[in-house]
Amino acid sequence: MKLLAGCFSLTKQTSGCQRMSSPPNSPTIELNADAAEPDGIGARLRQRRKVRGLSLKEVARRAEVSIGLVSQVERGLTMPSVRSLGAICGALEMPVGWLFDTADAGDPDDLVVRRHQRRMLDLGAKGMVKELMTPDSCTGIQMMRLMIRPGGSTGDTPYNHPSGAKCGTVLSGQLMLEVDGDTRRLNTGDSFAFEATRMIRFWCESSETAEVLWIVTPAVY
Repeated sequence: MKLLAGCFSLTKQTSGCQRMSSPPNSPTIELNADAAEPDGIGARLRQRRKVRGLSLKEVARRAEVSIGLVSQVERGLTMPSVRSLGAICGALEMPVGWLFDTADAGDPDDLVVRRHQRRMLDLGAKGMVKELMTPDSCTGIQMMRLMIRPGGSTGDTPYNHPSGAKCGTVLSGQLMLEVDGDTRRLNTGDSFAFEATRMIRFWCESSETAEVLWIVTPAVY
């Protein structure tokens, strides 16, 4: 999986934003507290749709979502659930990984990802940023750093993956995790693991941003 070159930046310096804590020398991440960026994920999806010569109706049909949802996502008015985003990308015949921002970090390493090389996906209205911490060459496992703003979530609809497993730990803040309808509150230092086939969703309901180390097998981006 390789990200298309020349992608627009997914993160911007804007007023009313909340600065996320980042490790030294890693990219600065800011989440807009009001709305998704209109020229981020939506613009990339729209550009891909035009390249493929597809109408909004056709993309919606292939993804099995509403035309209104596809239109709103393209205009930066909303962010779909993880499942719907994957379905839209599938309809456009593009890996979800193409939506990740890429740093100008030189040639990729097939073993190591430096702090300044992490690719990021800002989910805007979902209140979440995902940072890829493993190289694309390793498809059997993937590690991510998730920053979930207060009120941020994966959405109201649980989702799963057809195979594999997931695990992780809360680096700071609190994470609410629902697995097959069973909800747990995880505090800083708590960890978790479950089969990827189980239905899950997660969110941050505290006043502090939740920072989570998230690992999944196989890689999903």
